Amino acid sequence: MPDPRTEEAIALMMGFAERTGLASERPPRRYLWTDAFAVCNFLALARATGEEGYTGLASRLVDQVHHMLGRHRREDSRTGWISGLSEREGEAHPTRGGLRIGKELPERGPSDPIDERLEWNRDGQYFHYLTKWMHALDQVTRSTGQANFNVWARELAETATHAFTYPASAGRGPRRMYWKMSIDLTHPLVPSMGQHDPLDGYITYLQLRSSAARLPKSAGGPNLEAETAQFAAMVERGEWATLDPLGLGGLLIDAYRVEQLMRQGSLSDHRLLETLLTASLAGLRDYARGGDLRLPAEYRLAFRELGLAIGLHAVRLMCQAAESDANQCFPGSGVRTLLQALMQYAPVSEDIESFWRNPEHRRARTWSEHLDINEVMLATSLAPEGFLVLLQPTSISQTNGR
Repeated sequence: MPDPRTEEAIALMMGFAERTGLASERPPRRYLWTDAFAVCNFLALARATGEEGYTGLASRLVDQVHHMLGRHRREDSRTGWISGLSEREGEAHPTRGGLRIGKELPERGPSDPIDERLEWNRDGQYFHYLTKWMHALDQVTRSTGQANFNVWARELAETATHAFTYPASAGRGPRRMYWKMSIDLTHPLVPSMGQHDPLDGYITYLQLRSSAARLPKSAGGPNLEAETAQFAAMVERGEWATLDPLGLGGLLIDAYRVEQLMRQGSLSDHRLLETLLTASLAGLRDYARGGDLRLPAEYRLAFRELGLAIGLHAVRLMCQAAESDANQCFPGSGVRTLLQALMQYAPVSEDIESFWRNPEHRRARTWSEHLDINEVMLATSLAPEGFLVLLQPTSISQTNGR
């Protein structure tokens, strides 16, 4: 019998599946960020309950995302796969052209003026959404042993690197990044660089390569060695501290991925882990002093706060790992002290979950207007292992994935 948190996560995820056409006859409605978390949630529910139907939902969701967000919008004059590949090649390599965000409005034309408010609702491609999908695909490989999902993730990583990064001015220093690109990846829609995009790229590529090392050579796919090196150079002097709860949660999640990759023998330098935990602690101290979590629901965005709650679950899991006598990541690194300090903020996660589990607070417009992402990320916070835990990819086999 599932525990109450898992049961609540199941109810949330099945409501999402019904509402968005994954487990119903309704027209499918896909959004890349939400769907990445949803894939991981279904994998977590499969492990928690032993019911393989949830793994089937994860696989079906991957298929829907690729066939909707990997292709041009219905109202677009362009048709087919956004990669430009033939139907047959597109089926074999559905991520080769990247994946659309899934926003309601079409992308801004190359000659149209920028409207910053409207841009949030326009389609295109975000790098940090693509890295979330890479992570989700790799989690499917790590959970099922099917190699093709990791191969698709690496093909997406190769495409994203070439499209989103560009040389620094005068060729000096590491490469830079665009924040938002056009659907066909031919031009930037927002030229500024996301604060954590290089970090997400570096850690995600290390993760993908860690899984790929266990694949049969016949599985194919890019090795991402050059791409990972580019991102390594970009994160060398990065500034990661932030007061944004979603950004803070992302830092803590990235820290946990680094810690797991260290334990799995895919990363040996503990300095990045210390850097991420130090930046997270500084941001949490300042965020906790503010009054955002004391505001009424109408002035709060659940999915951003739940991102922090998920990150604090990652702290708990790191602390559990640190208590293991067999763990070799922590001695002499200063990580234990940082984790102890971060655990002081564990009640923040409980407060966020308790607030948004309250039916009264879910009546707020800020909940209903972002229902899918709010419910999926609440489910992630209730059952976080599917998103957070990188299973050891010890028994991966080759498959055509279709």
